Amino acid sequence: MTNEVEFKSFRKIARLSRDMVITEKLDGTNAQILINEHGTYVGSRNRWILPNDDNYGFAAWVADHLEELQQLGPGHHFGEWWGKGINRGYGLSEKRFSLFNTRRWHAYDDTPKTYPTQDPRISTTTTELPQCCHLVPVLYEGPFDTNYVNSTLTLLGATGSKAAPGFDDPEGVVVFHVAANMLFKKTFKNDGMPKSKLGEIK
Repeated sequence: MTNEVEFKSFRKIARLSRDMVITEKLDGTNAQILINEHGTYVGSRNRWILPNDDNYGFAAWVADHLEELQQLGPGHHFGEWWGKGINRGYGLSEKRFSLFNTRRWHAYDDTPKTYPTQDPRISTTTTELPQCCHLVPVLYEGPFDTNYVNSTLTLLGATGSKAAPGFDDPEGVVVFHVAANMLFKKTFKNDGMPKSKLGEIK
């Protein structure tokens, strides 16, 4: 009888006292590039886009930098498309694509970093991004502690954006819990309000 009922195991629980990575949350629009054996696809948060059906010009930018972006290799590449004309704008005269995965990539001409994996015998080293791409700024790496989250947020508010130095109205931070492989965000404004409700604020 039991063979006829699908068994569902309880997923493994990640340990809370493990590393986290805190990065600056950029106020742009979510973007992605998918590279596979069929070609290159460009997306926003919710849909695939094209230069003639675009999202703040991201698909057109990808088309203009297509050859260089092939250096990213196969897979989904998620990031923020931000800058001139998008939300905060950050005082920039151009738009930028900043990738989220700071443990896979390092910025063009930056120094590679090596990180341990779940298997302590194996480590991984970051790969250099194409010159046309950026990386979200890392503000803290180390043991998970909400005190570090709050102090990092306070410091960011006092010193301004690290992605766009001189811009004094950053949005907040994103916390990546490495063992749980989960992302959390904390913003300076309306942190306790669901995004779906923000449009109702006058």
